[in-house]
Amino acid sequence: NGEFAAQTRISNTACIISPNNLHLADNIFIGHYNFIEATNNITIDEGCQITNYISILSHSSHISIRLYGKYYIGQSEHIGYVKGNVKIGAYTFIGAHATIMPGSKIGKGSLIAAYSLVKGEFPDFAIISGNPAKVTGDTRDIDQKYLDKNPELLEFYKEWSNE
Repeated sequence: NGEFAAQTRISNTACIISPNNLHLADNIFIGHYNFIEATNNITIDEGCQITNYISILSHSSHISIRLYGKYYIGQSEHIGYVKGNVKIGAYTFIGAHATIMPGSKIGKGSLIAAYSLVKGEFPDFAIISGNPAKVTGDTRDIDQKYLDKNPELLEFYKEWSNE
């Protein structure tokens, strides 16, 4: 988005397609060997951690390429072509080898398990896992155990979570 984010780190092995359509907040980590295709806009909010070997996609042409065959190139509009922006909420963690499909919206404070195929909208604090991915838990249950043992962290947690 053209602003310098001092605490955002992106691996030199990450592949970013259409970087002008990738909107990053600060304090983000994007690890090794990730593929981020932002043709139709991807927004990643503050504090997200994107581990390794992840794909985040804002379009999918796999249906239309089969429908058109060798005539795919040169068509102005493609039937079966899926596109949609992606939004990943603040302080979300994405496990290795996950794929996030076009049009997906992930709520803040979520955790996406490794190898998950994510498509659709998911609420804040969701534990998202599987193929296809579904909500399998709530990260607040995990967080509460740590907050109970370390009450000095509650102020930090409340600042971003509004909990």
